[in-house]
Amino acid sequence: MKLLSAFFLIISASGCLAQVIPLPNAHAHNDYEHTRPLMDALENGFTSVEADVFLVDDILYVYHDLPAVLDRERTLENLYLKPLQKIIEENEGYVYPGYEKFFYLMIDFKSEAAPAYKQLKKLLGKYRHFISAVKKGIEETGKPVKIFLSGSASGGFYEVMLQEDILLAGVDGRPIDLGKGLAASVMPVISDHYRKFLSWDGKGAAEEKEVARLRTFVKEAHAEGKKVRLWAAPDLPQVWAFLLKNGVDLINTDNLSGLKGHLVERGSP
Repeated sequence: MKLLSAFFLIISASGCLAQVIPLPNAHAHNDYEHTRPLMDALENGFTSVEADVFLVDDILYVYHDLPAVLDRERTLENLYLKPLQKIIEENEGYVYPGYEKFFYLMIDFKSEAAPAYKQLKKLLGKYRHFISAVKKGIEETGKPVKIFLSGSASGGFYEVMLQEDILLAGVDGRPIDLGKGLAASVMPVISDHYRKFLSWDGKGAAEEKEVARLRTFVKEAHAEGKKVRLWAAPDLPQVWAFLLKNGVDLINTDNLSGLKGHLVERGSP
């Protein structure tokens, strides 16, 4: 019954996305915790979603914390890849009809990265037709979905991964990665904790020296063609506005409808 219900949700979402305004700055933090993972984000126009995964018995499960008893339907494939495939088929090659920029799927490894990545490569091979790969540094065009990997469980693994000739996924970089000559095709986003740059909680004015530090970081990332994302920022309209004003590209939020309203009101995209 759950899978049948999910199937009808996919059909419903793909049919109504023609009326949705895609929002290039909207990133659904811990997207899988919403009532309808992926679907709620899509219906609000989000163009970037985040899924935490654990590898268990060669299957990638989507959880923030691994439970004692697994829901066997709660897999990366069931919640994200199969629905995206169906939607892209319904929309003739797009996630949002006519939207030619990437839809980003950020996969955050919560278990050891090397074995999780090995299994992920096998899985992504089944969906190769809609995933933009990088072949010897050259990014494919005409594919609607860009996948990039994050997670503290990498243990230096990503440096090895990026040496592969064909990459079905890029990497979520850190400020320390700027200046290393890594192309935006393999490291499309540079992310960091909000508090690394700002102590501002949304009240009063931010400190000028902190704003200057943020702007320098954004300028350096943009010079390399990379997007900027800050996690753990206060999830407030005044903070969203401040970050956008200062060049942050992807706004993390748990408040999908709130950020959508804010972005539409300010004229995004």
